[in-house]
Amino acid sequence: MRVAESVFDICYLLFDLVAAIVFLAQAHGRAVFLMYGALALVLGGGDAFHLVPRVQMHLRGVRPNTTARLGLGTQVASVTMTVFYVLLYFIWRQLFPAVGVPAAVPALIFATAVLRIALCLMPQNDWLSGRENLRWSLYRNVPFAVTGVLVIVLFATSGNAGGLGMWRMCIAIALSFGFYLPVTFLAKRIPAVGALMLPKTVTYMWMICMGLQLLHRL
Repeated sequence: MRVAESVFDICYLLFDLVAAIVFLAQAHGRAVFLMYGALALVLGGGDAFHLVPRVQMHLRGVRPNTTARLGLGTQVASVTMTVFYVLLYFIWRQLFPAVGVPAAVPALIFATAVLRIALCLMPQNDWLSGRENLRWSLYRNVPFAVTGVLVIVLFATSGNAGGLGMWRMCIAIALSFGFYLPVTFLAKRIPAVGALMLPKTVTYMWMICMGLQLLHRL
């Protein structure tokens, strides 16, 4: 099982890298695909901080610095996931410039993203210890959930504008949060819940695939 998970993680990181290269190579100056390339790099790069030490742990065993490396990786991934959703907002804006939204919506997306990142950087999280801190997990994930809900609403309101089929993005985002939040709050006490990170990763790959499909439509 550990070997299978490691193979999956490596394939996922390679997928992100290859997707980023494809986006940037075929962007031809188009902002939406330059952003999608950045999105894939941020996603894979951030997750690599957590997944690479995890793969090493599975294949080589636990070492003295394993807990600290996994904790630091989780912190970095928490920040980059937030940046991911901000970039996704900018992609939405590029795809649907005619869809009007109140100015408060992007302001709230940026505000909650900044708050989330600031909370992730606070020493009270005690990332390197590997200990669970439910209070700070709640603090940092409430604004993150607000960011996600707002981006879901934007993709839902744009509907199927232009026949791009990007309404599916709101489903993918909702699923990613549905898989992620139980892991955040329960995985330390119920390790089996951690398996939800695999379908969560698949939803992120789905989001990237939606962008790859756009290369043939725009």
